[in-house]
Amino acid sequence: MDFDLTPDQQALQNNVREFAQAEIAPRAEALDRDGVFPTDLFQKLGELGVMSIPFSPDYGGMGLGITEAVLAIEEVARADQSLAVSAMVSMATGLTVARFGTEEQKRQWLPDIVSGRKICSIAGTEPDAGSDTAGFKTRATQVRDGEWSITGEKAYITNPGTDISSFTLILAVSSPKEEARKQFTLFLVPNDTPGYTRGEKYRKMGWRSSDTRPLYLDDCRLPSSAIVGQPHGGRFVLHKGYQAARLFLAACSLGLAQASLDHSIAYAKERQAFGGSIGKLQLIQEMIAKMALKVDSARLVTYRAAWSVDAGRDDLKALSMAKLHATETGSEVANMAIQVHGGWGFMDDCPVSRYLRDNRICTIGDGSSQIQTLLIARECGLDVTFQ
Repeated sequence: MDFDLTPDQQALQNNVREFAQAEIAPRAEALDRDGVFPTDLFQKLGELGVMSIPFSPDYGGMGLGITEAVLAIEEVARADQSLAVSAMVSMATGLTVARFGTEEQKRQWLPDIVSGRKICSIAGTEPDAGSDTAGFKTRATQVRDGEWSITGEKAYITNPGTDISSFTLILAVSSPKEEARKQFTLFLVPNDTPGYTRGEKYRKMGWRSSDTRPLYLDDCRLPSSAIVGQPHGGRFVLHKGYQAARLFLAACSLGLAQASLDHSIAYAKERQAFGGSIGKLQLIQEMIAKMALKVDSARLVTYRAAWSVDAGRDDLKALSMAKLHATETGSEVANMAIQVHGGWGFMDDCPVSRYLRDNRICTIGDGSSQIQTLLIARECGLDVTFQ
């Protein structure tokens, strides 16, 4: 059992860390305040090779594993989780096309995504349905051979409204209305498709510089060649995409938790109170020690889950454990970091204040902590019913 990264993995991690700390971290506060997606920084991530890590060289990728992608996402999130989540959503969406798309779809759409010139998104969630995919109402109807019409609404979708957005994968109910059991089909919808409209940006608690908005489809016509995977097999494809996103979201929370610890250690050393630095106070030391333990345990379960994917193991329990533990740890450690920082931690210009706001959604998105808990219980062999 070897817990060390390879020299190549260490070099990749260091390169991304140096870039993130030099160019992303200094702008994170302003990006959060202004709520503007940093196209330039995202495309610089592409130039650095971050977006290409887990993709085949056939489409411009580096041909590396999910572990390397997790290492990179963690370092980006350590500087700014908002940018990291934009990158990871595009990466997870691209991987869905790479795994289930046709060769024509891959050749047409992946090179721009892999290079970071463009960004993409995946849309499952609706106003009245999130983890409960059976509750989706957006409907795709085959109007003639080779053509489908989609009508409905998607909610809380990441990336679709940026100035470099390319396409969105949209899941729709495709079975006849009279059928009791719903079937779903996943469609690749280019931004310029008639009948497809991107709504106004949401006002959010966190992830303010990441683009999030509703999507509307009104008799949106698409050819059968826009289907990703098999007709009526879209739910399976979407869930596989969500599994990748869960691991990447764990990496986002891990990076944020590490940043919370970094700032807390630095502040404990410099902040003077009671005749010395607060880092000499035992209760501060206890909080720092607990934070370090939580961060390290989250890193272990996240890296183990990434390793299991690269080993070809379909380990749903490891993925759910990583998502549950890392995202909950991110919020816990950010909250403790505010306590270490005292009154300043409550101020908007203190990074740990932003960390707590940003990470809150991580325990909800791509399967809430409650859903992950049920999935873990099911994988342990218990009779779990989702209601």
